Amino acid sequence: MTGVRTVQVDPAVDLDRHVYGERGAPVTLVEYGDFQCPYCRAAAPVLKELVDGSGGRVRLVFRHFPLFTVHPFALTAALAAEAAGDRFWQLHDLLFAHQDRLTDADLTVYADSAGVTGVVGVPAQAFRPAVEADYRAGVVAGVCGTPTLFLDGEPYHGRLELAALREAVGP
Repeated sequence: MTGVRTVQVDPAVDLDRHVYGERGAPVTLVEYGDFQCPYCRAAAPVLKELVDGSGGRVRLVFRHFPLFTVHPFALTAALAAEAAGDRFWQLHDLLFAHQDRLTDADLTVYADSAGVTGVVGVPAQAFRPAVEADYRAGVVAGVCGTPTLFLDGEPYHGRLELAALREAVGP
């Protein structure tokens, strides 16, 4: 088939590793995001409120899609968040809260406050395959910008507002 490109995603990387909410929730919302994207920052509290208010029905899965050609610190922020391990969501929130300051020195301060080390430089590079796997999966899924949401595997094109999202996920 002419013009079709296949992108390999590292099978060793769990694409559902960053779950907010109940792992077994019947509804899954996948977000492809960029820590330097102002729209992702605005969406973050709305998505958390959706999950928190769902009574365990909705889970959010975060996947990295750093728009590194537009946002110079997006990739290093993604690596830092990935390096945070089980403190991912704490660092996630700190990165969005301080989106305008994402240098290596800043990332180290945020990580320290979350009780994490090794989020910049050589130690963080070990997490590059995970960030790249997320990015490649996004490319395969047709992601072009952030935030991009998928609701139970289907692209979500509605508004990133709580009422619209609640309607989309159903009762």
